[in-house]
Amino acid sequence: MRYALTLLVLVALAGCGGPGPAFRGAPVTRVGFGEHMFDIRVKGRRAEAVRVSPGWAPRLAAVGPQAVFAIERVSGCRVDRLTGDQAMMRATLDCGAGAPEPLFPRPYLECDAFDLDDAVGELICYPF
Repeated sequence: MRYALTLLVLVALAGCGGPGPAFRGAPVTRVGFGEHMFDIRVKGRRAEAVRVSPGWAPRLAAVGPQAVFAIERVSGCRVDRLTGDQAMMRATLDCGAGAPEPLFPRPYLECDAFDLDDAVGELICYPF
């Protein structure tokens, strides 16, 4: 039982630091900037930065600027938008033609507002 638990923990930890599904198979470049080290993967006009350094980083704001610098250095493009958390960040790149369309476009909603009385109303929205 003890060996099974140890094996389970090792398998779970092996997944940490790996690429997200959209970046599997993309070549990885390891870049260090300041106290942080990142594995950078670029695919088209999107990039992923996985922080592999063991240092403490409680928020994205603590490592975001270094990740942007590392992504721009590897991709040669300007980072248009950075999302994620302190361990894994995704960026859309502006390589001179503007940022790419989102992977999952936001739906357009058609909404109708109904007043029930002076203080309360109802808003009904449908995807268009």
